[in-house]
Amino acid sequence: MNVKDMARAMKHDAPALAASSIEMRNDALAHIASAIESNAEKIFAANQEDLALADENGVSAAVKKRLKFDEGKMKDVISGIQMLMTLDDPIHQVQLDRELDKGLELKRVTVPIGVIGVIFEARPDALVQISTLCLKSGNCAILKGGKETAHTNKVLFDTIYQAAIDSGLPRHCLVQVSAHNEIDELLTCEGDVDLLIPRGSNAFVQYIMNHTKIPVMGHADGVCSIYIDEYADMKKIIPLVIDAKTQYTAACNAVETVLVNRKVAKDILPMLKEAFDEAHVKMHGTHEVNEIIPVEIMEDFHKEYLDLEVSLKCVADVKEAVDHINQYGSHHTDAIITENQENADYFLDRVDSAGVYVNASTRFADGFRYGFGAEVGISTSKIHARGPVGLDGLVTYKYKLYGHGQIVSDYASGKKQFHFKDLD
Repeated sequence: MNVKDMARAMKHDAPALAASSIEMRNDALAHIASAIESNAEKIFAANQEDLALADENGVSAAVKKRLKFDEGKMKDVISGIQMLMTLDDPIHQVQLDRELDKGLELKRVTVPIGVIGVIFEARPDALVQISTLCLKSGNCAILKGGKETAHTNKVLFDTIYQAAIDSGLPRHCLVQVSAHNEIDELLTCEGDVDLLIPRGSNAFVQYIMNHTKIPVMGHADGVCSIYIDEYADMKKIIPLVIDAKTQYTAACNAVETVLVNRKVAKDILPMLKEAFDEAHVKMHGTHEVNEIIPVEIMEDFHKEYLDLEVSLKCVADVKEAVDHINQYGSHHTDAIITENQENADYFLDRVDSAGVYVNASTRFADGFRYGFGAEVGISTSKIHARGPVGLDGLVTYKYKLYGHGQIVSDYASGKKQFHFKDLD
């Protein structure tokens, strides 16, 4: 089947998955976790093929780190599935129960979005997270991973899919596409695909948004910042900044810009230089920063490195820091280091990002760390879902009206009247 036929078949099966019980979906997740563990050696062997090809093609170390799927990644994805199983059913939840008139009851109930197309970067663990989140939330999913992990993704998908249908889920609950030209075909499936979630570079996400009529949810890049306030606790600065920059440099929530209050810059910048030198982080910055510590001069602060590089800038106060972040950031995740509650509140209220933190690493911006059971992606938009998109971001709702033969004419003529009573 081509992509259009696959999408049409999924659209047909979507109502069956949407109506499935939480017991059936959780049972499928349990079978998936067990199947992945049972096929560990096969998955690791496929990943070694991908890593060998990455070496042959000169793939950067930062990207190779994303490609790797080892015992640690295996443990993480299994933990994610197990956490997902403990979460409440996101569908069939009654959000509103209102009596419009006697014998006329309105309910708003959560339902799956339907058929979701997810195009994601070359991270095998992302395939596991995305597929299991979609199944738990009752959504069918078309999955397109990066070509750099084609072998690993194929084994993982086959394992997950077989476990899902063996558990009684609909035959077309999951589909994997692999050819690059299938992306363009997927973009034309507006009648059958309800939502696209692209994960990748800014240029790639913009391409998706500009070449489809299907609603798109996601983020283009992760230009995250940390502002070190004049009231920062000196003991917190280095651990927070180094964690945010180096704990996993290839992630979209790694810090790319560090803003330092000018009043304390001469004390803090040398501290940062020593820590960055030790961690082999290359420093870029303004002429002002260069007068205090040596940096490579830069001007463009909308820069996502995804590597051991960082931008440095001095600012006058929290207001200038907020203005800088709102202008040059990507509305992903930004943090302030301060012991001043007024400055912290100003930062939290004024920074226009999906995640705003006080005295915490930007690396906490993650569905698993939020207790969502991983995520399908990070959304920087303000419609429907924002930040790490877990189960709640993969549902919408419908209105169910229960009547006993009522007609609108009786209310329009005044014969009957609404009394709008919310029910327990």
